[in-house]
Amino acid sequence: MSAYTSVTEAERRQMLDVIGVESIEELFADVPRGLRLSTGLGLDRGHSEQEVYAELAELAARNVSTEDELSFVGAGMYDNYVPALIDALTSRAEFLTPYTPYQPEVSQGGLQTMFEYQTAICELTGLPVSNASVYEGPSAVAAAGYVARHHTGRRRFVISRGAHPHAIETLQTMAHGWGMEVEVCALDAGLTALPALGDDVAAVIVAQPNFLGAVEDLAAVADAAHEAGALCIASCDPVALSLVRTPGECGVDIAVGEGQTLGNRLDFGGPSFGFFAATEELVRRIPGRIVGETVDLDGRRGFVLTLQTREQHIRRERATSNICTAQALNALAGVIYLSWLGRDGFCELGELIVQRTGYARERLAAIPGVELAHSQPVFREFAVNVDAPIEGVVERCLRDGINPGYPLGAHFPEYEHGLLVAITELRTREQIDRLAQALGDAVAIGRPGHAQHGARA
Repeated sequence: MSAYTSVTEAERRQMLDVIGVESIEELFADVPRGLRLSTGLGLDRGHSEQEVYAELAELAARNVSTEDELSFVGAGMYDNYVPALIDALTSRAEFLTPYTPYQPEVSQGGLQTMFEYQTAICELTGLPVSNASVYEGPSAVAAAGYVARHHTGRRRFVISRGAHPHAIETLQTMAHGWGMEVEVCALDAGLTALPALGDDVAAVIVAQPNFLGAVEDLAAVADAAHEAGALCIASCDPVALSLVRTPGECGVDIAVGEGQTLGNRLDFGGPSFGFFAATEELVRRIPGRIVGETVDLDGRRGFVLTLQTREQHIRRERATSNICTAQALNALAGVIYLSWLGRDGFCELGELIVQRTGYARERLAAIPGVELAHSQPVFREFAVNVDAPIEGVVERCLRDGINPGYPLGAHFPEYEHGLLVAITELRTREQIDRLAQALGDAVAIGRPGHAQHGARA
């Protein structure tokens, strides 16, 4: 340990002599004094394990989880059912301990799980090539943009306003570093309204379904993108792909998305995994790693890392990403989940969600003071406008132990009193009825003209 952490002044002196530096201060000579910490960290005294546990328990008690309230919040992360066998398998030591496979062929089991995952993603998306996962949904969108940038050599992205706000922000952040422009195109009646596409557009990016819950016409978007010489990128809800046409069938070039709904819990926002699939034409630009199937010298089935496009494996100027930890454990949970459901079970899950979402949409649309934000087909999520201040409506529902949805005003000012309501397979008809009752009461109390009556009462 003395090679890394000095214990005595003599050891510190020895290390400074080896690197040819007179003092510790000299190590920081290039850091402006205004940026240096001069007053210390100001930390309190250390605490015992018992004291730390008590403080953390007090902090944790302030949280409210989906087990404490009836939640209809989605907006990209969903309260779905996670079967017990996922924890049983992913917590096995051989899955928990491996890190980045620097000598990957030694771990055939780990490679096979990645290969099976890639196969599942290809079947879901209808595209021929998948990588072994990326970090999460928004960064997968940005990674797809990077692929489009290099493939087309163009300088502008057109992304639908119906894409997840975090995906739009991530793409804008990355595009700034690439010297590219991002145009966010509007929604019309809930669907993406593409502008005229010039010959400088590298990619058109849409969500399926979009953030307001509407199922987009992917084929029409892909045709428009290809006519302009651009790629089409779709950010998809993987569970919705159980019923809607796959991105591959619609002519999409790159399909990405957030994998949390595939066997991963909410867990206070993460970790999860992102998926990434593309056409064969783009295979050498796909970020991360791709596992392939082969045979050994004795003809036995085996697995290898076929492509590795991160800068640690190839020349830096040729790298397409710096992804190192590819969220493989979370991706493993995803493929276990899909295997547990099976092809028929996965479709039945999608049908169940659609039926319950349709029921919830009808119930809420029938409430006085509540109207649908659009009439487009939806899968698991839909937007409504309420005729009352949304903050008060949400607060009143929370008092009844119900979180009614995600307020849209922060990202969609035109929906100042909008609410995005999410339905999963965990939400029963009885729970949806509870939501309708609580939301109806909250809107009635908050509607103009009712507040004064309530005050007199």
